[in-house]
Amino acid sequence: MEVNQPYEPPSLRDAIIYFADPANCMTYMVAKRWPDGVSCPTCGSTHVSFLTVQKRWQCSTHHPQRQFSLKTGTIFEDSPISLNKWLPCVWLITNCKNGVSSWEISRALKVTQKTAWFMSHRVRLAMKEDTTGDKLSGEVEIDETFIGGKARNMHEWARKEKITETGGKDKTAVMGLLQRGGKVHTRVIANRKKDLLQTIVKKHVQPRAAIFTDALKSYEGLDSEYQHQFVDHAIEYVKGRVHTNGMENFWSLLKRSLKGTNVSVGPFHLFRYVDEQAFRYNNRQKPMKDGNRFGCMAQKIVRKRLTYKELCPSGKAA
Repeated sequence: MEVNQPYEPPSLRDAIIYFADPANCMTYMVAKRWPDGVSCPTCGSTHVSFLTVQKRWQCSTHHPQRQFSLKTGTIFEDSPISLNKWLPCVWLITNCKNGVSSWEISRALKVTQKTAWFMSHRVRLAMKEDTTGDKLSGEVEIDETFIGGKARNMHEWARKEKITETGGKDKTAVMGLLQRGGKVHTRVIANRKKDLLQTIVKKHVQPRAAIFTDALKSYEGLDSEYQHQFVDHAIEYVKGRVHTNGMENFWSLLKRSLKGTNVSVGPFHLFRYVDEQAFRYNNRQKPMKDGNRFGCMAQKIVRKRLTYKELCPSGKAA
């Protein structure tokens, strides 16, 4: 099967029309997944033949799982949902600034809400950025926020469960590191203690970079490795270039999507929604348009698999 540069739909309307044809779905995803030619996901061999009737490939090397499809080894694997529904789902999650709820995807694609919720989390898995060796530099803002409903506003059974699980704390802590004019790295954290926060800073920020934080005591001691300055929010929020307003902007976008779109997010799944917002934020700047962002996302689906059992160990959504 010949691999060419695929047509890039510039809008959601164009994407829906284009991907309504299964042949277009295959052409697009083959070009994105195998830009240098189709290869076996098991052994990497390029000596493969296309089985037209089965819409699958077969590797010439003899080994288990010689036959493979476009979905094999991707977030789509073992899904009965066709690509003409999967790809619009990916488009919506990738490009909707405030996110898109599983109920909205369910109505738009004519699938059940449970299916749409599972599809959404598979897409969010692909959105997770690989930050290995990708350290921030220059001017870096560091901040934390708390996400979640207050226990006093919950039903009695939920309040008891919350108190049992978190020792009385109402919310989940999230840490963010933002390179001004660059990317944001985010992480759900267990606490805001010095050892944990400084370990994360040293892992993700280059030495001698200028870092700006609030007056949290956990950041004390970073001066030996970084140009550390802080602003005390009890007195002021901006002191020249010393502020964390960039991270505050990211937190507002994240909370808007959680409260206004997804409405209810359990702590167990929170990190996936944080990864989703971080992906959109890191791919927001011009000349990145909706079609480019979707194309970038289409290349990230490989070697990422999420089963329902992994998503919900208890057997029910949360």
